[in-house]
Amino acid sequence: MWQDLHQEILEKVKEYSRQRHVKRDEFIPGTTPVPYAGRVFDESEVTAAVDTVLDFWLTLGPQGEAFENELAKAVGVREALLTNSGSSANLLAVSALTSSTLPDGLRPGDEVITVAAGFPTTVAPLVQNGLVPVFIDVEPATANLRPDLLERALSSKTRAVVAAHALGHPFDLDAVTDFCQKNDLWLIEDNCDALGAEWRGKRTGSFGDMATQSFYPPHHLTMGEGGAVLTNTPRLRRLAESFRDWGRDCWCPSGKDNTCGKRFGWKMGDLPEGYDHKYIYRHLGYNLKPLDMQAAIGRKQLAKLDGFVAARRANHAYLMEALRPFEGLIHLPEADPRANASWFGFLVVVRDHAPVNRQEIVRHLEARKIQTRPLFAGNLLRHPAFENIEHRVVGDLRMTDKIMNDAFFMGVYPGLTKPMLDHMVNSLREVLEPASTGKTVRVAMPQILGAA
Repeated sequence: MWQDLHQEILEKVKEYSRQRHVKRDEFIPGTTPVPYAGRVFDESEVTAAVDTVLDFWLTLGPQGEAFENELAKAVGVREALLTNSGSSANLLAVSALTSSTLPDGLRPGDEVITVAAGFPTTVAPLVQNGLVPVFIDVEPATANLRPDLLERALSSKTRAVVAAHALGHPFDLDAVTDFCQKNDLWLIEDNCDALGAEWRGKRTGSFGDMATQSFYPPHHLTMGEGGAVLTNTPRLRRLAESFRDWGRDCWCPSGKDNTCGKRFGWKMGDLPEGYDHKYIYRHLGYNLKPLDMQAAIGRKQLAKLDGFVAARRANHAYLMEALRPFEGLIHLPEADPRANASWFGFLVVVRDHAPVNRQEIVRHLEARKIQTRPLFAGNLLRHPAFENIEHRVVGDLRMTDKIMNDAFFMGVYPGLTKPMLDHMVNSLREVLEPASTGKTVRVAMPQILGAA
């Protein structure tokens, strides 16, 4: 029977995965690469993917629906909508708020407060939807938005705040939510780097009108490529789903018809009465769905979230303690006491007076096979794509520029071992201890270890 063969194949897949994907090589400091991030998985994810392929339900289906329900519960929101990337999730969240069906929605020319220190696709959807980003500066230790600048950024055109929880540390949600409520503004949390983080015991991604997640391999969970939009408002989920699914007005899931109960009973636009609702389009949408196989992988990853987050926190705490002697040279990422961060990386900002610069530290680490990354774009307004966009700047973005020039981050992901962390600390000591006496360490630019 095919059922027996199916089970036999899955048992073989488990056996294959245990042999193929178990790391047995000894870690050799300076020779074995220390990635800043990576996939952490076992045979359960591989088996789940193959199981779905064997059933050959390729487009988003039962695994997707189950993952959406489980993700919503894990974050503490009513609704989750899967999409093909975190960048698409940001695009869908912003686009949903521009729907003509929302009387108080965003319209071209409206202003949205955000930051320039971060990833481009937090801000790009604003420009792509004809909105005007208003940039404020960030805090030195966490790279999160400065809440004291929100009132200065406010104008008669302000309609929303869109910001990320930088590297897994929540921005000041007390101040931001109060500001948004007082001024009747939409709030979108870019939670892509912060899944599992908490503010006063409540998980981030549940505070805004909408929030977004990324499941690209460096993030807290992976489904290869993937993301999600989160909300407590079913209407906003429906709008995001419309933009995700070609802009259609129908909300029937794949393989189902007539969920609304009047598939041939609608009259919309200039269409003939009774036109098939499955092919009525409300918005200028996209096709941004993931595959059901990816959702199956995501479900297995989600079951491990608490363990992943605990490992990230432990690794971050280890680096914090080891690097405290060098606080005179570098800013360390101190957590707000109201927050329980779910760290994406360990941020290092070289102080102005330090006798060693970011480039020298990074070159030394990379020469020791330790991957580093800048804080993404640094300052978006310094990039060619953003040079000519319509925008406003509040203040001088001095700290944003400092992060661009003097900051980098290292990994804290669950795949790091104690010997890897020790190697990271020892390598930093090699460059920081001489710098503390006024000396510097200079090395040639190493070969690049991997992709972004």
